Amino acid sequence: MKNKILTTVLLLSSILYSSKSMGQHLSALHRLFEKYYEKECYFNPLQATADGIHVYDDLLQNEGSFDFLAAKKNFYQSCLNELQQFDRKNLTEADRISYDVLDYTLKTGLEGLSMHFEYIPFNQFIASVPTDLALFGSTNGPQPFHTIEDYTNWSKRMISFKAWADTAIANFEKGKKAGVVLPRSLVGRMIPQLIALGERDTLKSAFYRPLQQFPENFSHEERKKLTMLYNEVIPNYVLNSYAKLASYLQYDYMPFASLQSGLNSLPDGDKMYQYYIKLYTTSSTLSPDQIYQIGLKEVDRITHEMEQNMVLNGFKGSLKDYFRFLRTDQRFRPFKTPEQVLDAYQKIYNKIQPHLKDMFLVEPKTKFVIKRVDPYQEASQGGPYYIKGNLKEKRAGTFFVPIPDPTKINTVFYGLECTFIHEAIPGHHYQIALQQEYSELPTFQQQNALYAYMEGWALYCESLGEQLGCYTDPYQKMGALNNEIHRAIRLVIDVGIHTGRLTEQQAIVYMMDHESISENIAKAEVERYMAWPGQALSYKIGELKIKELIKKYQNLQGEKFSFQAFHAAVLKYGCLPLDVLENFLDDWNTKISN
Repeated sequence: MKNKILTTVLLLSSILYSSKSMGQHLSALHRLFEKYYEKECYFNPLQATADGIHVYDDLLQNEGSFDFLAAKKNFYQSCLNELQQFDRKNLTEADRISYDVLDYTLKTGLEGLSMHFEYIPFNQFIASVPTDLALFGSTNGPQPFHTIEDYTNWSKRMISFKAWADTAIANFEKGKKAGVVLPRSLVGRMIPQLIALGERDTLKSAFYRPLQQFPENFSHEERKKLTMLYNEVIPNYVLNSYAKLASYLQYDYMPFASLQSGLNSLPDGDKMYQYYIKLYTTSSTLSPDQIYQIGLKEVDRITHEMEQNMVLNGFKGSLKDYFRFLRTDQRFRPFKTPEQVLDAYQKIYNKIQPHLKDMFLVEPKTKFVIKRVDPYQEASQGGPYYIKGNLKEKRAGTFFVPIPDPTKINTVFYGLECTFIHEAIPGHHYQIALQQEYSELPTFQQQNALYAYMEGWALYCESLGEQLGCYTDPYQKMGALNNEIHRAIRLVIDVGIHTGRLTEQQAIVYMMDHESISENIAKAEVERYMAWPGQALSYKIGELKIKELIKKYQNLQGEKFSFQAFHAAVLKYGCLPLDVLENFLDDWNTKISN
């Protein structure tokens, strides 16, 4: 008996020691997660502000400088070394997933830092400091303008733009010497954009808007001091920098810009493109040729569905004739005022709301609103888009609609219903808001953004239109098909452009042959793929993976399969690399099946 008691005591001591050791182990892992996110906020302070982290609201990093890039590389490597000290097999489900996400993020980040992407500091399509700065300074972005400190913080950010612009020019020069340069057609687009951002009319410039919207509690003296400060900073540090960038691109860079369209024309361009495929699809195994073939197959499938829709609508003629009819017939351009456009989207929202509970177990607490894009931005926006909110700051997730001319908005081209489903509810708003609101996730996961997951989810949501009470009008169904084939075409064109299979003009013709799109918009789309290699792949690759998983689990679960439960599982841990998502869902399926 005495020996039995002693054995029990020793066993309990062992369990307690093991539990304490495991607790310390997990605590150290969670500290690493938080350390990574805190430093990432420092490296990317604009994103931190957008995430509701206001520690660095006065900071704008000189992100292309040698010292900055070296510090970032050293930190990523240090974090990866520390992460690999943990035994992944002994972690909880949630921590294993967090481990995998951070492991992917650090390795992908380190690979990207080795490729000298700083030689092309920005272009007109990818969100970058020149475009973000105008949004942040407009008072309609995430930069707060509530206190004197807020106004002072923003002035410091504006002052830092001068050094950022000078470094960008220095890096463009390094790119010229290395042969890593932008296509000439893109440079031609960047120059007028920079000139517009450098608008000096105080009534038109976004940067003067904080002076026109002082909080009521600011005294006359405080307003006077801030006005003097901004009148010094804005022209000398911001507007002059935009002018300098525009002049440099026009006179010093343009003659050296590439006459080719894709990365394949650059030194190590094939290696760069394979990296972008990995970054935007989260797959290290997909090759350009595989993606190209997937695209061709999807284009053929959706084209057949479009032909069926044409017959259903009683249209006589070819599919190209049908596209022309959808683009030009006045019935598809019913709007006279911006208010009518916004009201049309509100009606779609109202139509969808009663059906959401049938497809989703949880809805976000973050509020949602529909707004028109600011006039100064409308001309450069291709279509509606979503900007995430912040529950803690009571900032609503916003579906922004550009309406430069309401009479030209076509209800079928990029159909209104599927666009709302993708960009707003249940697409980006549900996914991003729920991810931010899940307090048990490490902060870096709450704010994580992986395009294959995000855009794949949003495109998948478009296929739920019928279940959400939409697409009852066959022309809106055609709009959904047009949206879907647009994403399939992207696989063909993105790969075609960056492997040299397609010229810019051939890509434009291919788009116009296979979807209802005007030549001007097709040209703008192709320029986007030239400027942002690989990103356009994320939509279809992510959507196809989600649909593949649905079929897989429907076959395994039979009548037990529930879309509500599947959607809850997909959204549970936020943005995940697609292989991590599938591994988690396989475990989820095992629990359901048992």
